[in-house]
Amino acid sequence: MADSKIKSMAEILAAHPLFAGLDREITDLLGGCATNVHFADGAYLFKAEEPADTFYLLRGGDVALEVSMPGRGRLTVQTLHPGHVVGASWILPPYRWRFDARAIGSVRVTGVDATCLRSKCDADPRLGYQVMQRFLPVVAERLQSTRLRLLDLYAPPADVGRAL
Repeated sequence: MADSKIKSMAEILAAHPLFAGLDREITDLLGGCATNVHFADGAYLFKAEEPADTFYLLRGGDVALEVSMPGRGRLTVQTLHPGHVVGASWILPPYRWRFDARAIGSVRVTGVDATCLRSKCDADPRLGYQVMQRFLPVVAERLQSTRLRLLDLYAPPADVGRAL
């Protein structure tokens, strides 16, 4: 049976792997920037080049990170699952999304207002440092995943160039 106890935003944030282990004082502060959101199957959480003003903590369902490839259509770079973070482009200017993020099935997320979070990080360098420590692995993993996907797409077959 599901826990019917209503949780505060701070508790919801603290339960997500990204923010797990942060001091309660910090999750309480971050809770003011967060809200729960639902996306229907096929809906876009965001599209490339749009302002990166909200990132999402994936709580239920899956999200495809996609790019549009001229002459090839849409390419899924990575599929994210509950516990993942959707969106990291909010961290650095120009604060624009690099990928499209599309719901696969019904998706439940906690949306975090990036402008709100950036202002709190600017006001408290200790908080900013802790947030960056948690987001840099997300950025590095996303870069590695994209790199591997592009290698799969563009690398020549292993037997090209071998003499017969």
